[in-house]
Amino acid sequence: MKRSLCALLAVLSFATHAAPAPWYWWTSKISGKRVCSQTSPGEGWERGNGPFRNSRCER
Repeated sequence: MKRSLCALLAVLSFATHAAPAPWYWWTSKISGKRVCSQTSPGEGWERGNGPFRNSRCER
């Protein structure tokens, strides 16, 4: 019982340190179009400026 409580507290303490994923500008290698996203839109895109804190890639 005591071990399971300690394990639960350890897991919860790691969860409090989690941060949201950063946002980046992604640029199309074909058209040059840019999108702001946390993950790559797919093949043919390269990561540009960042990281940013919001979905508008402003901060």
